[in-house]
Amino acid sequence: MSTHSHTGPAFPRGALIGAGGMIGITLIAVFGVKLGVFPAPLTTQQERVIDHARVAATRDFIFTDRADGALVASDAKSGDVVLVEAPGSNSGFIRGVLRGLARERMLHGKGHEIPFTVTQWSDGALTLTDQATGRVIELGSFGHTNRGAFAKLLVGAPKVDARTVPA
Repeated sequence: MSTHSHTGPAFPRGALIGAGGMIGITLIAVFGVKLGVFPAPLTTQQERVIDHARVAATRDFIFTDRADGALVASDAKSGDVVLVEAPGSNSGFIRGVLRGLARERMLHGKGHEIPFTVTQWSDGALTLTDQATGRVIELGSFGHTNRGAFAKLLVGAPKVDARTVPA
């Protein structure tokens, strides 16, 4: 029969109590928001409505892959090619976003013929809206360079009079 004795220092009791307290507070906060006891934080879209941000520029696009692997963005209304990104170019972010949205479209039984909308807002935000699923992606949250990949699609897009277009 063997007995095991612990000779090292004991784990600090205060640290255990503190960690347990933090876990408890976190669970109370999460379930409080979930059950409506505490207000949920506003989404970016809700903040945009409160701030009365308006559409500054918008354009609808159809994205396709060419046989050589290039990504092609065409204006959904005119059919004009707006952007051609060769394989291996800076189109990785655009491709990644579109791949995720295409997967979501497939799950909803939607095709690639429904356009995506890139919108520049008066507050400086840039969004990508999938018209097939209604999903809105805040492109600024991915950093300046990635945001710029989509912002260049609006170059030459007609500007919108923010006073006449509802938010």
